[in-house]
Order: sequence, then structure tokens, then C-alpha cells
Amino acid sequence: MLTDLGALMLRYPSAETFRFGDNSDLCRALLSLVRRGKKVATCSALHEFQNGEPSPEIGRRDICLNWDATPALVIETVELIQCRFDEVTEEMALAEGEDDSLDGWRVAHRDYFERNGGFSLDMQIIWERFVLIEDFAKR
Repeated sequence: MLTDLGALMLRYPSAETFRFGDNSDLCRALLSLVRRGKKVATCSALHEFQNGEPSPEIGRRDICLNWDATPALVIETVELIQCRFDEVTEEMALAEGEDDSLDGWRVAHRDYFERNGGFSLDMQIIWERFVLIEDFAKR
């Protein structure tokens, strides 16, 4: 079973690592949505990348970690959109798989961004569509 992070970094030399969410329960729930094919997109505040976090890149394969920093998945970024929070469309929101409506997405993401560095309707976000490449829970 190839779930050693060091071995995975050799296999995917350009990969970055990251966790979904900001706590273990949210991380676990979001990974589950990806595994079920319901979550095919995610977003982050642009300021996170301006503060040193590596930006997503189309075509790059990245390693999603469980909350305990063990490898969970490998995804490949296939689309990136930079826009304001209030410009996110229903299609974009539903692709994230976390809510059944744009309004639900807005409420949940507003709460998330308020917990993680601030929120405004005109804040810039990076929205990312991805495909699942490997799932280490299925091995």
C-alpha cells in the first residue's frame, strides 16, 4: 500500500499537500464527499496564497491529507477561476458538493472564512475544479 507521504512525494514530485477544512470533522466529511464523487471542486481565499500557501495549478496533482497528516487522496486540478465571493455561481457552489443551494453554500463559506482570516462579499477567492486520481482508503 503506497500511503507513505515520502514515497508519494517521489511519485508526484510537483505535488503540494493540503487538508480540506479547518478541523478534523470537516476534513473527514469533505474527504467523504470527494470519495463519493459529490465534491469535485473547492475554493480558498486569495489572501491565503498571498501569505505563502502554494497556489493550485491546472494539471498539477496534489495530495489531500487526513487531519492527522496521513495521505488520503490524490487530485488533479482541471480548472481555476478567480472571482469575488459574491460572484460565485450556483453551478460553482453545487460542484463543491457541500450544500444543496447557492444560499446554503454562501452561509457555510461565510462562516468558514470568518473563522479563517476574515470575510467580505467582495473578497477574492480561487475556485478550483479537480478530478480524483487516487483514493488510499480503497486499497
